[in-house]
Amino acid sequence: MAVSTLSLVTPMPHAIQISTPKPRITPCSSSVSRCRCSLNSSPPINLKKVFNLGLGLLAASVVGFSPLDANATRIEYYATVAEPSCELEFARSGLGYCDVAVGSGEVAPLGELINVHYTARFADGTVFDSSYKRARPLTMRIGLGKVIKGLDQGILGGEGVPPMLVGGRRKLQIPPQLAYGPEPAGCFSGDCNIPANATLVYDINFVDIYKGNRK
Repeated sequence: MAVSTLSLVTPMPHAIQISTPKPRITPCSSSVSRCRCSLNSSPPINLKKVFNLGLGLLAASVVGFSPLDANATRIEYYATVAEPSCELEFARSGLGYCDVAVGSGEVAPLGELINVHYTARFADGTVFDSSYKRARPLTMRIGLGKVIKGLDQGILGGEGVPPMLVGGRRKLQIPPQLAYGPEPAGCFSGDCNIPANATLVYDINFVDIYKGNRK
Protein backbone atom coordinates (compact mmCIF):
# COMPACT_ATOMS: atom_id res chain seq x y z
CA MET A 1 0.00 0.00 0.00
CA ALA A 2 4.27 7.88 2.61
CA VAL A 3 6.13 10.73 1.72
CA SER A 4 8.86 14.42 0.01
CA THR A 5 8.59 18.05 1.06
CA LEU A 6 10.53 20.70 2.95
CA SER A 7 9.40 21.28 6.50
CA LEU A 8 7.40 24.48 6.78
CA VAL A 9 6.84 24.64 10.53
CA THR A 10 8.93 25.30 13.61
CA PRO A 11 11.05 22.19 14.35
CA MET A 12 9.37 19.77 16.74
CA PRO A 13 10.77 16.99 18.93
CA HIS A 14 11.74 13.91 16.99
CA ALA A 15 11.46 15.82 13.69
CA ILE A 16 13.24 14.05 10.87
CA GLN A 17 14.94 15.07 7.66
CA ILE A 18 12.70 15.37 4.63
CA SER A 19 13.78 14.84 1.08
CA THR A 20 13.32 17.06 -1.97
CA PRO A 21 9.94 16.47 -3.70
CA LYS A 22 9.89 13.48 -6.04
CA PRO A 23 7.13 11.59 -7.84
CA ARG A 24 4.62 9.88 -5.54
CA ILE A 25 4.99 6.13 -5.19
CA THR A 26 2.22 3.65 -4.63
CA PRO A 27 3.85 0.79 -2.70
CA CYS A 28 2.89 -1.78 -5.30
CA SER A 29 4.01 -5.30 -5.99
CA SER A 30 6.89 -5.96 -8.36
CA SER A 31 4.43 -7.83 -10.58
CA VAL A 32 2.57 -4.62 -11.42
CA SER A 33 5.19 -3.15 -13.73
CA ARG A 34 8.87 -3.21 -14.62
CA CYS A 35 9.38 -0.02 -12.70
CA ARG A 36 7.48 -1.58 -9.79
CA CYS A 37 5.42 1.43 -8.99
CA SER A 38 2.51 3.60 -9.97
CA LEU A 39 3.62 7.16 -10.45
CA ASN A 40 1.90 10.48 -10.32
CA SER A 41 3.54 12.38 -13.16
CA SER A 42 2.16 15.75 -12.14
CA PRO A 43 4.86 18.42 -11.65
CA PRO A 44 5.99 19.04 -8.05
CA ILE A 45 4.01 21.52 -5.97
CA ASN A 46 5.74 24.84 -5.32
CA LEU A 47 5.54 24.58 -1.53
CA LYS A 48 6.66 28.16 -0.97
CA LYS A 49 3.67 29.46 -2.92
CA VAL A 50 1.37 27.00 -1.16
CA PHE A 51 2.60 28.22 2.19
CA ASN A 52 2.17 31.86 1.25
CA LEU A 53 -1.40 31.20 0.15
CA GLY A 54 -2.15 29.35 3.36
CA LEU A 55 -1.62 25.68 4.07
CA GLY A 56 -5.11 25.46 5.50
CA LEU A 57 -6.60 26.38 2.12
CA LEU A 58 -4.70 23.54 0.46
CA ALA A 59 -5.82 20.94 2.98
CA ALA A 60 -9.41 22.21 3.18
CA SER A 61 -9.78 21.92 -0.61
CA VAL A 62 -9.82 18.13 -0.30
CA VAL A 63 -13.41 16.87 -0.61
CA GLY A 64 -14.81 15.37 2.57
CA PHE A 65 -12.43 17.03 5.06
CA SER A 66 -13.64 19.50 7.64
CA PRO A 67 -11.41 22.45 8.59
CA LEU A 68 -10.48 20.58 11.79
CA ASP A 69 -9.52 17.43 9.85
CA ALA A 70 -7.56 19.50 7.36
CA ASN A 71 -5.67 21.30 10.09
CA ALA A 72 -4.81 18.05 11.86
CA THR A 73 -3.63 16.52 8.61
CA ARG A 74 -1.55 19.60 7.77
CA ILE A 75 0.15 19.57 11.15
CA GLU A 76 0.74 15.84 11.07
CA TYR A 77 2.27 15.93 7.60
CA TYR A 78 4.21 19.17 7.54
CA ALA A 79 5.62 18.69 11.03
CA THR A 80 6.63 15.21 9.87
CA VAL A 81 7.07 13.86 13.37
CA ALA A 82 7.87 10.15 13.43
CA GLU A 83 5.71 7.73 15.38
CA PRO A 84 7.08 7.04 18.85
CA SER A 85 9.85 4.49 18.84
CA CYS A 86 9.03 0.93 19.81
CA GLU A 87 11.07 -2.24 20.09
CA LEU A 88 10.94 -4.24 16.87
CA GLU A 89 10.24 -7.95 16.78
CA PHE A 90 11.28 -9.94 13.73
CA ALA A 91 9.41 -12.60 11.78
CA ARG A 92 11.18 -15.49 10.05
CA SER A 93 10.80 -13.59 6.80
CA GLY A 94 13.02 -10.79 8.15
CA LEU A 95 10.13 -8.34 8.63
CA GLY A 96 10.49 -6.11 11.68
CA TYR A 97 7.30 -4.91 13.36
CA CYS A 98 6.03 -3.28 16.53
CA ASP A 99 2.70 -1.75 17.54
CA VAL A 100 2.52 1.88 18.61
CA ALA A 101 -1.22 1.37 19.21
CA VAL A 102 -2.95 -2.00 18.84
CA GLY A 103 -6.37 -0.78 17.73
CA SER A 104 -9.78 -2.14 18.69
CA GLY A 105 -11.60 -2.74 15.40
CA GLU A 106 -11.74 -5.56 12.87
CA VAL A 107 -8.79 -7.33 11.31
CA ALA A 108 -8.01 -6.63 7.66
CA PRO A 109 -10.03 -9.11 5.56
CA LEU A 110 -7.98 -11.10 3.04
CA GLY A 111 -8.37 -9.69 -0.46
CA GLU A 112 -10.48 -6.70 0.60
CA LEU A 113 -9.81 -2.99 0.17
CA ILE A 114 -8.66 -1.09 3.24
CA ASN A 115 -7.78 2.54 3.94
CA VAL A 116 -4.41 3.32 5.52
CA HIS A 117 -2.41 6.42 6.22
CA TYR A 118 1.31 5.86 5.96
CA THR A 119 4.68 7.55 6.00
CA ALA A 120 7.51 5.74 4.22
CA ARG A 121 11.17 6.34 5.03
CA PHE A 122 14.57 4.99 4.20
CA ALA A 123 16.58 3.39 6.99
CA ASP A 124 18.31 6.73 7.71
CA GLY A 125 14.92 8.35 8.47
CA THR A 126 14.56 10.30 5.20
CA VAL A 127 10.92 10.47 4.08
CA PHE A 128 10.27 9.45 0.47
CA ASP A 129 6.47 9.14 0.40
CA SER A 130 3.44 9.86 2.58
CA SER A 131 -0.33 9.70 2.26
CA TYR A 132 -0.55 12.72 4.57
CA LYS A 133 0.80 14.89 1.75
CA ARG A 134 -2.37 14.11 -0.18
CA ALA A 135 -4.58 14.72 2.88
CA ARG A 136 -6.38 11.40 2.45
CA PRO A 137 -5.59 7.75 3.17
CA LEU A 138 -4.49 5.27 0.55
CA THR A 139 -7.03 2.61 -0.46
CA MET A 140 -5.30 -0.68 -1.20
CA ARG A 141 -6.19 -4.34 -1.58
CA ILE A 142 -4.54 -6.50 1.02
CA GLY A 143 -3.20 -10.04 0.88
CA LEU A 144 -3.19 -10.65 -2.88
CA GLY A 145 0.24 -9.37 -3.83
CA LYS A 146 -1.04 -5.96 -4.93
CA VAL A 147 1.43 -4.25 -2.61
CA ILE A 148 4.97 -5.17 -1.57
CA LYS A 149 5.25 -8.34 0.49
CA GLY A 150 6.30 -6.53 3.65
CA LEU A 151 3.06 -4.53 3.70
CA ASP A 152 0.90 -7.59 3.02
CA GLN A 153 2.51 -9.48 5.89
CA GLY A 154 2.83 -6.47 8.16
CA ILE A 155 -0.88 -5.57 7.93
CA LEU A 156 -2.58 -8.92 7.30
CA GLY A 157 -0.26 -10.89 9.60
CA GLY A 158 1.29 -14.32 9.25
CA GLU A 159 4.48 -16.19 10.23
CA GLY A 160 4.11 -15.02 13.81
CA VAL A 161 3.09 -11.46 12.93
CA PRO A 162 -0.33 -10.63 14.44
CA PRO A 163 -2.87 -9.01 12.10
CA MET A 164 -3.48 -5.30 12.46
CA LEU A 165 -6.82 -4.11 13.80
CA VAL A 166 -8.74 -1.05 12.59
CA GLY A 167 -7.47 1.93 14.55
CA GLY A 168 -4.05 0.36 15.02
CA ARG A 169 -0.73 2.06 14.31
CA ARG A 170 2.26 -0.11 13.49
CA LYS A 171 5.88 0.47 12.54
CA LEU A 172 7.32 -1.88 9.91
CA GLN A 173 10.95 -2.37 8.96
CA ILE A 174 10.88 -4.02 5.55
CA PRO A 175 14.05 -5.68 4.23
CA PRO A 176 14.84 -5.55 0.49
CA GLN A 177 13.57 -9.08 -0.21
CA LEU A 178 10.12 -8.03 1.06
CA ALA A 179 10.24 -4.63 -0.66
CA TYR A 180 11.63 -3.89 -4.14
CA GLY A 181 14.64 -6.19 -4.11
CA PRO A 182 17.87 -5.75 -6.10
CA GLU A 183 16.51 -3.26 -8.65
CA PRO A 184 15.74 0.45 -8.21
CA ALA A 185 12.07 1.42 -7.95
CA GLY A 186 9.97 4.54 -8.34
CA CYS A 187 11.66 5.30 -11.65
CA PHE A 188 10.59 8.30 -13.73
CA SER A 189 12.52 9.72 -16.68
CA GLY A 190 15.62 7.85 -15.64
CA ASP A 191 15.48 9.04 -12.02
CA CYS A 192 14.69 6.33 -9.45
CA ASN A 193 13.30 7.33 -6.08
CA ILE A 194 14.22 4.08 -4.30
CA PRO A 195 17.71 2.62 -4.72
CA ALA A 196 18.40 -1.07 -5.17
CA ASN A 197 18.42 -3.27 -2.05
CA ALA A 198 16.82 -0.57 0.09
CA THR A 199 15.47 -1.31 3.56
CA LEU A 200 12.25 0.65 4.07
CA VAL A 201 10.50 1.81 7.23
CA TYR A 202 6.72 2.36 7.17
CA ASP A 203 4.53 3.96 9.82
CA ILE A 204 1.09 2.46 9.15
CA ASN A 205 -2.19 3.84 10.50
CA PHE A 206 -5.02 1.37 9.73
CA VAL A 207 -7.88 3.85 9.27
CA ASP A 208 -10.76 1.56 8.31
CA ILE A 209 -12.07 -1.07 5.91
CA TYR A 210 -13.18 0.45 2.62
CA LYS A 211 -16.93 0.93 2.76
CA GLY A 212 -17.35 -0.09 -0.86
CA ASN A 213 -16.63 -3.65 0.29
CA ARG A 214 -19.81 -3.69 2.35
CA LYS A 215 -23.14 -4.62 0.80
